[in-house]
Amino acid sequence: MENNQLRVSPVRRKLHHMWQDRVLYLILAPTIIYFCVFRVWPIINMRLAFFDYKARGPWVFAGLKYFKLVFQSSAFKDILTNTLIISFMKYVLLFPLFVVFAILLNELRVRKFRQYVQVVSYLPHFLSWVVIAGIWISFLSPADNGGLNTILNFFGVQSVDLLTNKGAIRWILFLCEGWRSLGWDSIIFFTAILNISPSLYEAARMDGANRWDIVKNIILPALLIPMTTVFILNLGFFMSAGFDQVYNFTNPAVNSVIDILDTYVNRVGIEQAQYSIGTAVSLIKGVVGVFLVCMTHVASKKLTGEGVW
Repeated sequence: MENNQLRVSPVRRKLHHMWQDRVLYLILAPTIIYFCVFRVWPIINMRLAFFDYKARGPWVFAGLKYFKLVFQSSAFKDILTNTLIISFMKYVLLFPLFVVFAILLNELRVRKFRQYVQVVSYLPHFLSWVVIAGIWISFLSPADNGGLNTILNFFGVQSVDLLTNKGAIRWILFLCEGWRSLGWDSIIFFTAILNISPSLYEAARMDGANRWDIVKNIILPALLIPMTTVFILNLGFFMSAGFDQVYNFTNPAVNSVIDILDTYVNRVGIEQAQYSIGTAVSLIKGVVGVFLVCMTHVASKKLTGEGVW
């Protein structure tokens, strides 16, 4: 009896603490429910990729049938290529700009102006892609009253239609993503710079170091760990080139160069109700993302001694 009481008492103690903090747990409940419904439950049902879906009755095991259909699809190669190109532009080409922006923010000596730049650069992150796409589409509108063409016509240059230009649409996605994320994604690097001890700057100045020497020998080494961590984690999303953005910018003229895996899953898996194929593609994305994170973590550990864990 005493042993049972000792075994139960820690549980009762935890339940008692939870009851004391019941208001906090009640506030946390919607978030927990959200992740259980939209994150945990979908992972459990990823098994649908190996079954024939039936709305009623048991699912029939299909093995690798849907993975073979995906890889044998004539459109899959082009869609995968588009995904890799757009993801490379977003997660690799855009990444150094976040670091540079954080360094430039640190170089601003007028505090109020720096705060103003921070606020202005952070604001686009809180806009939905519907709003952002509306702003950019309005600015790039091929009509003469579009912002870009108005400027071009003012200088006597002929109007252009970039939204239907296959060579320009990917760079529009790149610039649009940069405008939205430049300020927000630089926060972690700017915070790391602020955490550098002032004594290091003072010692560098006493040794005659200029601003570039300080950036090269003090700031960049301090940013190595957060840069490595953020870059590795970003690679986990490499197969997700940004459904919301692409979906809002797509049109029949450029769909062949910006059709990505996410839009393919939406079109085939949801619009055409081929749930098993959509799940198979999503599973491929997840497995490749985990592989990239693990691979870059190991490579980073060997090259720099730093990784995600």
